[in-house]
Amino acid sequence: MPPAQARAIASPRSREIRLLLIGRGLRAAVDGFVAVLLPAYLLALGFDVWHVGVLSSATLLGSALMTLAVGRWGHRLPDGRLLRAAGLLMALTGLGFAGLSAFWPLLVVAFVGTLNPSGGDVSVFLPLEHMRLANAAQGPARTSLFARYTLTGALCAAVGSLAAAVPDNLVHLGMGLLPALRVMFVVYGLAGMAIWLLYAHLPGPAAGGRRGLCDHHPPGAVAWLHRVRGSRQAAR
Repeated sequence: MPPAQARAIASPRSREIRLLLIGRGLRAAVDGFVAVLLPAYLLALGFDVWHVGVLSSATLLGSALMTLAVGRWGHRLPDGRLLRAAGLLMALTGLGFAGLSAFWPLLVVAFVGTLNPSGGDVSVFLPLEHMRLANAAQGPARTSLFARYTLTGALCAAVGSLAAAVPDNLVHLGMGLLPALRVMFVVYGLAGMAIWLLYAHLPGPAAGGRRGLCDHHPPGAVAWLHRVRGSRQAAR
């Protein structure tokens, strides 16, 4: 990496970057085995294929709507608080799936929770983390940082998918299949608590104001917006 890029990344934001990368890796790891185990778990609970499809679809629909809600109203809150709330929601989602068995309660948890039944990251964490990362580095260093973020997620998701074999190993040790699958959702919930603790240590807003979703525009983008507004006013 060129020295200029290294200095840009090794800035006062380096601690924030490290926390975001650790959080991304941890989420990807648990998403990796949940994507594999979710259908098996729902079938073990006695649901048919139609119910499994509805619950899986509810997780995707809920994540999409929550992401839209954050984009529409999230500017009213600091993004650090939103990330911590997402971590707490992730913990409750894992514990809810581990402790519930009826269809309708599980449907509610699937819709409002953070489960990811696909191979990619579709949760509300993604846009919030992207905004923090975009503000943590400038110029070419930002491209390098996003590459590290993506690579961390891909590698950890691959390793996490291997953990889908853990329930089978627990069954061989004498545990029932359903309790063994529930253990994995408890692990998912504990990962959410760990992420909440990580993001509780994210740097706060700079002195002089609260940093929300609207405060992440790079200087070039802000200057461009001012020029556009000035040209519109001159045209009038």
